[in-house]
Amino acid sequence: MIYKTDEQVELMRQSALLVSKTLTEIAGTLKPGITTLSIDKKIGEFIRDHQAIPSFLNYNGYPFNSCISVNDVVVHGFPGVKELIEGDILTIDVGVILNGWHGDHAYTFAIGDPGKEVMRLIQVTKESLYKGIEKAIVGNRIGDIAFAIQEHTERKNGYGVVRELVGHGLGKNLHEDPQVPNYGKRGSGPKLKEGLVLAIEPMINMGTRDVYTDDDGWTVRTNDGKPSVHFEHDVCVRKGKADILSDYSIIEKAEKANPNLFTQQILQPLN
Repeated sequence: MIYKTDEQVELMRQSALLVSKTLTEIAGTLKPGITTLSIDKKIGEFIRDHQAIPSFLNYNGYPFNSCISVNDVVVHGFPGVKELIEGDILTIDVGVILNGWHGDHAYTFAIGDPGKEVMRLIQVTKESLYKGIEKAIVGNRIGDIAFAIQEHTERKNGYGVVRELVGHGLGKNLHEDPQVPNYGKRGSGPKLKEGLVLAIEPMINMGTRDVYTDDDGWTVRTNDGKPSVHFEHDVCVRKGKADILSDYSIIEKAEKANPNLFTQQILQPLN
């Protein structure tokens, strides 16, 4: 595992915040009739306009600037020409390289009203991300993060936690050790130390946890065709409280300002 100095963490914060700003820019443009390919093009332009490089483009042969996963697509969705419609949900996952450091995080949006069940899935998945982050402190273990996410999504709410895909360390490389599963046992796995930067990313299915990969070799879908939700933050392990390097607040502000997007505000708080 590669631990970062305070100076390096601040450079990584700049990268993470550029991803946040990119997602914020896109949040203001989402509406029925837009294509995910056009979204991907805007993402690439925005990143390059800010003197950065899209992390995902040509990574292990991946052919786009971003991953845009619609409805039953869990992750790694290919942008395409099919138009989004009322009731679609989409996860936009973006990575950038700025000053040699990666930022990488994701956010799930709802185009119009996808229904209460889907909005509940979005809310619970987002909450589970923060429950995992709460455990990303010095002295805990990877299993503590994993357990917190699984406890909230699977055990309390009956959703499927994807096993085949995990969060990861982040730094000069897009994927570094350790892996960060969204399921596991408390007190298991590597011990967390100061300066470890993680991409924590619950990927939660409404139905079965089982997934398969399309013939394109990238697009991962739920086996039962039910929706999947994915949220991701970049987080630095610290004593007492984790340091979240990315920023959802600006994305959420743009989301709420866009009348074409449905937000969690309509739901009653969870118990």
